[in-house]
Amino acid sequence: MAYTLSPAPGGPVGTTCCVTKVELSVSGQNLLDRDVTSKSDPFCVLFLEVNGKWKEIGRTETAINNLNPVFGVKFVIDYHFEEIQKMKFALFDQDKPSLQLYEHDFLGEFTCNLGVIVSSKKLTRPLVLGNGKPAGKGTIMIAAQELSDNRIISLSMAGRKLDKKDFFGKSDPYLEFHKQGDDGKWMLVHRTEVIKNTLDPVWKPFSMPLISLCGGDVDQTIKIMCYDYDNDGGHDFIGEFTTTVSKMCEAQNTAEIEFECINPKKQKKKKSYKNSGIIILKSCKIARDYSFLDYILGGCQLMFTVGIDFTASNGNPQDPSSLHHINPMGTNEYLAAIWAVGQIIQDYDTDKMFPALGFGAQLPPDWKVSHEFAINFNPTNPFCSGVEGIAQAYSACLPHIRFYGPTNFSPIINHVARFASQAVQQEVAAQYFTLLIITDGVISDMDETRHAIVQASKLPMSVIIVGVGNADFTAMEFLDGDNQILRSYTGEEAARDIVQFVPFREFRNAPKETLAKSVLAELPQQVSQYFKQKNLSPSSSDPE
Repeated sequence: MAYTLSPAPGGPVGTTCCVTKVELSVSGQNLLDRDVTSKSDPFCVLFLEVNGKWKEIGRTETAINNLNPVFGVKFVIDYHFEEIQKMKFALFDQDKPSLQLYEHDFLGEFTCNLGVIVSSKKLTRPLVLGNGKPAGKGTIMIAAQELSDNRIISLSMAGRKLDKKDFFGKSDPYLEFHKQGDDGKWMLVHRTEVIKNTLDPVWKPFSMPLISLCGGDVDQTIKIMCYDYDNDGGHDFIGEFTTTVSKMCEAQNTAEIEFECINPKKQKKKKSYKNSGIIILKSCKIARDYSFLDYILGGCQLMFTVGIDFTASNGNPQDPSSLHHINPMGTNEYLAAIWAVGQIIQDYDTDKMFPALGFGAQLPPDWKVSHEFAINFNPTNPFCSGVEGIAQAYSACLPHIRFYGPTNFSPIINHVARFASQAVQQEVAAQYFTLLIITDGVISDMDETRHAIVQASKLPMSVIIVGVGNADFTAMEFLDGDNQILRSYTGEEAARDIVQFVPFREFRNAPKETLAKSVLAELPQQVSQYFKQKNLSPSSSDPE
């Protein structure tokens, strides 16, 4: 992560985002033995599907004479939550010093999405041959780890009896923190604010990424310099000292650490010189700034629910102009939205059982309007098996309901919120709920919907709205609080922005992956933001 410093002391520090990188470690067990006089000499090749073709990403080293290899070479992959990243791990027995894979004996392969690996953290699966049959008893183990140091160091500093530098007053001290670059030169990484006219300053507590201060190496030497600020820019040097983060971490609880602030020029000139004051480290704490991937790798499950608009404005499904009409290709805009979002999010839920609800239709046998019904007509078990199960239940229910109205969102939002409110009691980041609402028109219960969203913003929950058809979706954009904070009709503000609205019409002629990217773009940030606000750690976070 890159950091830029302002030219003036006390200026803000800005960040630029990086792509998240994931390291995959691979091992095998009980691999096929292809060698006659010895055991197989396996190596693993990783392929990534790009535009429907397999592209080789990398290879491990060869494990000589070993049917249970643990490969030392790791695969490093750019991770994108909102994309399906299909991967194939293929194992071969090296027979000759050739880079051509057909020159080596095939030991089996395993194919899955990267999302499945990171949501499992560690995955063990059987290997299969090209014909789909088991590769003997061979299995592959894949472990994922995020390649980022997200530790944050928080410091509280003060000074005592610093040298007086100003003719008419005392000093205006500030501190600078420097780390050593690869070329041995000192680089400025942080500057405190200036404390005016004092020799005993107390600076405000501050935080910075540990990787910025010391490259993540707690034993790396850092230099702390103290200056007296002058308006003309000719700041006077007071003194300096070097230390390490390891040493600074001794300042815990009530134990303060004192460093002598030394001016080398004065030290050389005067034998009686002791120091130019004392810098006091009042406290030093290191904590993790958890990312979305930390929560997923820690075992957080994304609980997915679909809400489908069955109001009369969609048109009769028998009519080819209806938004619910399933075309000869077996799809429509509703199904396209379900597949685009569901295919990605299902990788982050282990049982892959998803509630699918409908609203705005009259139901048999009494034909009463419902705004919260299971599309499989089983209210006690509205779960569908995977995205395919949702699509099947959707298609099956169309002939059995009457499209009606009005378009009420709040019942379904409140339905999911009831489950999300139970998860508020969680002591770790274990569950987060995502509701996908697919609709064709204007909301009838806007006040109730605003109120429901504001209440849901306090819960581990996000709402994704996909607008199908060509209706006026101004109201949906109002609910998506990107430009302004959403308020309930009572005036209460949303605790955070949890709504993402996307009009399907903008993606009709785009690749299907584009819709998923846009729809899911904000979800990782919303997940992290909620758990950070609640100070919840990943379920199984590694110790510091």
